[in-house]
Amino acid sequence: MEETREETPQDLRNLALKVAGLLEEAGQHALHDQLNPRNLAQPSAENADRGPRYKLEVDSKILRFMSSRIADIAHFDGFWTTRPAESRPGQRYWYIGKIDGVINYVRHMSEWTVTAALFEFGPDNEPKPIIGIVHAPALGLTYLAARGAGAVRIHKTTVGEKRDKVVPSMTSSLDGSVLGYGMSFLPGESQRALDVASSLAGRPADIKRVGPASLDLCKVADGTYDAYFEPMLHVW
Repeated sequence: MEETREETPQDLRNLALKVAGLLEEAGQHALHDQLNPRNLAQPSAENADRGPRYKLEVDSKILRFMSSRIADIAHFDGFWTTRPAESRPGQRYWYIGKIDGVINYVRHMSEWTVTAALFEFGPDNEPKPIIGIVHAPALGLTYLAARGAGAVRIHKTTVGEKRDKVVPSMTSSLDGSVLGYGMSFLPGESQRALDVASSLAGRPADIKRVGPASLDLCKVADGTYDAYFEPMLHVW
């Protein structure tokens, strides 16, 4: 009888690298669309009274591409959006995110990302991420992490690929720190974020507002920012 080899953290790291390669390919398609002079998004009627929302055609392209290619590598139990109402411990589902930073993308800025994650249901029947990948195509940056194998930042440069271990800041005080923060498209939530930023005036050396949330969180992980805040972050 053939013996089943136990999965190692390196196995998960290798899988994350493969999926990161797919995400990079999908990101290049999205970047190509962004660089072409045409209308990238249509206003969405969903919750139109609560603020500006956009529907990107490229989101469905990314989902189709990633779903098809991931199914060829490691399908596991399928995808988060089509999982059954009840899941069992040990089941794994992929989550493919839409473009994060839609306004940046539509306005031809560089700070937007495509994302992927693998969730596993634990003994408590709660899903936990065991792989996470955030790729910023226009910046040539990829962050990836795998359970038990740590996290790395991969930077594509003109002289090749540079990989660094992700190490957060050890700054323990707001004084002299560099913070990032996010804002909602909902007026009340945006006002709360601005009120918090205003209350911190004079302590941090700088407070950045760039986005998207996925990239801001990675910048905390790698020490670019000392901290990040956003009231009502919702799905992130």
